[in-house]
Amino acid sequence: MIRFGVVGTNWITESFIHSASDLQDFKLVAVYSRSEEKAAEFAAKFGVETTFTDLEDMANSDKIDAVYIASPNALHAEQAILFMDNKKHVICEKAIASNASQLKEMIKTAKDNQVLLMEALKSTFLPNFKEVQKNLHRVGTVRRYFASYCQYSSRYDAYKEGTVLNAFKPELSNGALVDIGVYCIYPLVVLFGKPTEIKASGLLLDSGVDGEGSILLKYADMEAVIMYSKISNSYIPSEIQGEEGSIVIDKIHTPEKVELYLRNGCIEDFSKPQKSNSMYYEAEEFVNLIKKGQLESSINSYEHSLWTMEIMDEVRKQIGVVFPSDKNN
Repeated sequence: MIRFGVVGTNWITESFIHSASDLQDFKLVAVYSRSEEKAAEFAAKFGVETTFTDLEDMANSDKIDAVYIASPNALHAEQAILFMDNKKHVICEKAIASNASQLKEMIKTAKDNQVLLMEALKSTFLPNFKEVQKNLHRVGTVRRYFASYCQYSSRYDAYKEGTVLNAFKPELSNGALVDIGVYCIYPLVVLFGKPTEIKASGLLLDSGVDGEGSILLKYADMEAVIMYSKISNSYIPSEIQGEEGSIVIDKIHTPEKVELYLRNGCIEDFSKPQKSNSMYYEAEEFVNLIKKGQLESSINSYEHSLWTMEIMDEVRKQIGVVFPSDKNN
């Protein structure tokens, strides 16, 4: 049994807990919030008795083996390092850090303390993403990867009325790229590695974060085109185009329907059923790695997370998004 604590009492934490609770070896034992009342209220939902309002006390506690961190992005590195220095395994929500420099420090801390650090980016663990990987050779030489994830944020209405909520605050290392665009970039990196060139454009909001953007990434024999947004919706699928055919993916962030279109006119649906609680698969990977004594995921590996973060750093540089966290590096 792996005893978990959670940092963050928002909807994503609830989703992780509900998903992970299907695992036999997962046990939620502790909740952290800055507010004692909020911690107690959240813990009560899951029958948990232990709460913390001090992170150092939680990190020092012998009641937990691992922690799920779902605080604002700007806090991820500091909090993860604190827990890892106290020999706790860490699964950290995307984006795992504010920038690549922070992530390198997190990786070093994990290695120094011989604990597991993994980014909680669910897409690459899903059965239907694995089907994409398995069938990729059937499209022949890949020439283009196209990914679109544009989802109008309910918080944008408040923003337009003058209330800047966390989703649009640069001091929390937020914005469309790190919240939405990452879902397009991470699968690309897992499938094709690191690009040789990056060209980006985007729309900056008055708060200093990006509302939407586009990225063109160059590889030796192919290119990738990415569109992301938190201020508009899109209903088009994503696609991997090869010389012999294309794989069409309904939703790059949570693939549920994946189809192969061959040049000869044949169409094959190779979608697999998967759990509605889609975060189950990342939790399963994390728990299994701990049980096996393995200190790095081969899927959401340090290399994949670092390449993704380096791409996002370059995109932000090109479109002019600066996080306060960047100035410390």
